[in-house]
Amino acid sequence: MSQDAERIDRVQLTIDDRRVATVTIDRQHVLNAVDGRTLRRLNEIWMQLEEDDTIRAVIVTGAGERAFCAGADMTTTGVEKTGVEYWADGDPNGFGGLSLRTTLDVPVIARVNGYALGGGMEIVLGADIVIASENAQFALPEPRVGRLALDGGIPKLVRRIPYTQAMGMLLTGRKASASEMAQFGLVNEVVPLADLSDAVDRWVTQILLCAPTSVRAVKQIVNRTAHLTALEARDARLPALMTSLSSTEQDEGVLAFQQKRAPSWAERS
Repeated sequence: MSQDAERIDRVQLTIDDRRVATVTIDRQHVLNAVDGRTLRRLNEIWMQLEEDDTIRAVIVTGAGERAFCAGADMTTTGVEKTGVEYWADGDPNGFGGLSLRTTLDVPVIARVNGYALGGGMEIVLGADIVIASENAQFALPEPRVGRLALDGGIPKLVRRIPYTQAMGMLLTGRKASASEMAQFGLVNEVVPLADLSDAVDRWVTQILLCAPTSVRAVKQIVNRTAHLTALEARDARLPALMTSLSSTEQDEGVLAFQQKRAPSWAERS
């Protein structure tokens, strides 16, 4: 097998003993850009994680120190539909199988270790928490090559950061630094690259302190009630919400508080 063939469809999935999954796009020769085969593998992984109700959190990142994901791999041909063809037949789950996905009911943390461009930026917009290294840069540069960020990039960016800042990026395709994106409110924390994994783990640890059913309910409510009023969202009988309300984790949480100890969620799952 040629070296190029070996580098096709490089996505790593690891799950640690805390049931935290890490999804790593490993195509460093193209700044972790995604081709068609890699996209199919990513969708397989997201489906696998959706079906595993023991997963507590997911980290998505890119291999190496230069790039999180540089978007679609434009070094190959026939990889991604464009124009009207794309509009008619786009992946309903969005770029990387994640940017528009609403069925993954666990927290997703984007560990942004460099360039997050185009579809890579859309993957970031599909995450719940964003931790970036100081060298990270963010952009939706599609207009510079006559394309559009149709996997959620345009509407999501405008909803997540101030309008004029979003439009300043969308209409110019310019890159914004990690510190800028933190000021705009898209990035939760910016750290030196050497400290990135530790920072992500701190956030994961905080998530793991919470009841698993409560966390899943929060994620599902956010994903599936954005179009509803607050009252309608409260009364929506979503599966994860009903599971949380009937779980004995509520009893364990209150009892642990009263006994001044950490709750033991594992015994209640």
